Amino acid sequence: MPDTSNLFHVSSVLNRQSIAQHGLDWTRMGAARGIAGSRRPEVEGIFVCRGEEEVGFFLQINNTGGPVDIWSVDGVDEGSLLDNGSGLVYLPGRIPAAGVRLVRSDVPPQLGS
Repeated sequence: MPDTSNLFHVSSVLNRQSIAQHGLDWTRMGAARGIAGSRRPEVEGIFVCRGEEEVGFFLQINNTGGPVDIWSVDGVDEGSLLDNGSGLVYLPGRIPAAGVRLVRSDVPPQLGS
């Protein structure tokens, strides 16, 4: 049986409605900058966090211009995650709305980030 550990995704609150309706889909990027400030997807996939420490890193680099949401991502086989070359991982595909759940909303930008 594949390891389907609970993962997380951090995204601008401006993406909340789209994520709730369509899930996580890099081709729908546009309502807000990426968490690192990019205007276009950095990879053809969805960056995920493997625990609270990585969530904290994404919160610190928040360059979206505003608050973010933290989504739980369920049912992803960790063996299918790819490293983008910097130690961060992403799923090379889309995650349907049924596979995500909002767990924290409106997290303000972190001071000193």
